[in-house]
Amino acid sequence: MTDIKYEKILLNKYLVIGGMDEVGRGPLAGPVVTACVVLKNPVKRVYKIRDSKALDAPMRKKLFEKITDTVHGYSITIATQEEVDRYNILRATQISMNRAFHELTEKPGIILIDGKFSKPFEFKSECIIKGDDKHYSIAAASILAKVYRDNLMIEYDKEYPEYGFAKHKGYGTKQHLEAIEKYGLCPIHRKTFMQQLKLF
Repeated sequence: MTDIKYEKILLNKYLVIGGMDEVGRGPLAGPVVTACVVLKNPVKRVYKIRDSKALDAPMRKKLFEKITDTVHGYSITIATQEEVDRYNILRATQISMNRAFHELTEKPGIILIDGKFSKPFEFKSECIIKGDDKHYSIAAASILAKVYRDNLMIEYDKEYPEYGFAKHKGYGTKQHLEAIEKYGLCPIHRKTFMQQLKLF
């Protein structure tokens, strides 16, 4: 289970803080999704929060509802597959993260972010490697982003059923690669990823 001690220390200084994480940097299709949660005192903690990758889909869905009901605010934004192709995956991720900050009604004094980024954000931040394993706010954001993106890919599966997006969520599974070979690319595929893998 993730720890909330560091967030409580930051709340004494900043009064309003955030936790942010993204989902979808690795898939061959679909957008990058970023979520940000806002915490203030008194913090209403949701238990069993941990990195979204360590939870099954039913638990993530249940926690999604609890998180959105208890945090002081949240936002979920995307960078499209077109933006991934235009800017590269790292820059598209940062675009999505900046959007998530600007979508918030109440702006945090600082936001904890999972990972490491070389370029500054449009807000005060602290990047923490494996932050979704360590810190409650980042893990909560990872759950929101994961559930939201998975739901998007399930909707895309209805539009492009031949690729199996509902099952693999756009990642490069054997099923997905075989579908690309058979049917070619659809509009939500990341062409730059395909070129790097020499699939297009």
